[in-house]
Amino acid sequence: MMTKIKNAEAILAQLKNQGALTSGDLAQLLDMTSMGARQHLLRLEKQELVSSFSQKAAVGRPKLLWQLTAKANARFPDRHADLTIQIIDSVKDIFGEQGLNKLIADRENRILLQYQQALGACEGLLSKVTKLSEIRAAEGYMATIEKVSDTEYLLIENHCPICSAASSCRNFCRSELDIFQQCFGKSYLVERDEYLFSGGRRCSYRIKELFSVKI
Repeated sequence: MMTKIKNAEAILAQLKNQGALTSGDLAQLLDMTSMGARQHLLRLEKQELVSSFSQKAAVGRPKLLWQLTAKANARFPDRHADLTIQIIDSVKDIFGEQGLNKLIADRENRILLQYQQALGACEGLLSKVTKLSEIRAAEGYMATIEKVSDTEYLLIENHCPICSAASSCRNFCRSELDIFQQCFGKSYLVERDEYLFSGGRRCSYRIKELFSVKI
């Protein structure tokens, strides 16, 4: 029993340090069999400490990746999250809601400029969505995309690195949706499909082309 607990804790630690991993990755890192790693993951899933999601591979079948849930993340000390909430509360106390909204607007403008520059060289919906998912993945959102049709894609974010800030002030979420819409422009519609704070397992965005210019 003690060995099982140690192995389970080791898996949680690896997922915390490395991010989403396959059962094969974990088996290699922890010197155990792939079947053993899967058995531990399934037990942890029953305890709501890990969840899985599918990610398209460059070649072959999609990979099944495992990640920590919010419940598992709560097991690790997070002074950074505490500090973020304290700063938000201090801004509210000193400058009021208007001051906090100015701070969020400044952040929105900075991120928007960065994203627009990155997406500016992209042509077509797929290229733009792919580039945005790459940016968001690099920022810790564990972002992937799914094709709905040639004119519609889902941007899926399996993790929220600003969850503490967003839970304290939902305008951060509103700001991100506005940023995405401005990046794609009037030819596209960006809608939130899943929302972490409405009971969803993750956040996702439906991005679709409104019209095509045919010559």
